[in-house]
Amino acid sequence: MSDTINPTAGGSEPPAAGSTLTGRTGAGTAPETRGRTTIADSVVEKIAGMATREVPGIHSLGSGMARTLGAVSDKVAGGRPSVSRGVKVEVGERQAAVDLDVVVEYGVAIVDIAADVRTSVITAVERMTGLEVVEVNIAVDDVHLPDEEDEETGEGRVQ
Repeated sequence: MSDTINPTAGGSEPPAAGSTLTGRTGAGTAPETRGRTTIADSVVEKIAGMATREVPGIHSLGSGMARTLGAVSDKVAGGRPSVSRGVKVEVGERQAAVDLDVVVEYGVAIVDIAADVRTSVITAVERMTGLEVVEVNIAVDDVHLPDEEDEETGEGRVQ
């Protein structure tokens, strides 16, 4: 079978300029070859952030300053918590790398929770995007103690 389609049926004439198509087209062509899909870094950041938050023992995401600034912006009228706070990604054509800053609950085994986070993030990103996750780097920035006030949900002194 030829990859060149000649619109003149059975003739020996050369095809007219602009009427020769190369490559496979039509109903028998696989959908993935009929266009290009690009996935923004912010999409992968949100997926990774949600997958991380679903792991029991994760208190929040973001380093100390990012959490503080995020808590302030969340309280501003119309502000919503950022799903991608504490998540940085690098997305290529076929692969992605994820960096996470997390705060864990006191008493959890950090090694075990890190393994659970990696599994959750890799599964979610690969399933939803088709990208291969080559690494998930986790920085544990803090431990949330049971008697600590939660800065993200606590009320300020001034209203």
